Amino acid sequence: MKTHTAYLWFETRQREEFLRITDEVESIVEESGIQEGMVLVSAMHITAAVYVNDWENGLIEDIKEWLHGLAPRKDYRHHRTGEDNGEAHLKNLLLHHQVLLPITDGSLDLGPWQQVFYAEFDGRRRKRVVVKVMGA
Repeated sequence: MKTHTAYLWFETRQREEFLRITDEVESIVEESGIQEGMVLVSAMHITAAVYVNDWENGLIEDIKEWLHGLAPRKDYRHHRTGEDNGEAHLKNLLLHHQVLLPITDGSLDLGPWQQVFYAEFDGRRRKRVVVKVMGA
């Protein structure tokens, strides 16, 4: 088995942003030379998420609204540590920090509407995602 590791770096302008990263992940898969296998895409921060879903603005707004309802901005016990990002940690748990995607014939093997997203919940500082391609 062969592996290839690359990193995507982000510095969002807003505290919360959703970024489509499908093309960047696909480029890393192509540069790896791996034809059959899997790619792990994982946020390396506990206040961000990586997920797969449709690239449609209404749906992205629905996801944000859903997350705000389940993890609203309020005074969390976590804030007693000097942080103010309690809801960002909870949103990470809801969307998860990583996805595992199939590679077939040297490309991401996604469904017709599937796209890869990075969701930032405590931004305005430098963050990264690890992309680990594994296979033959």
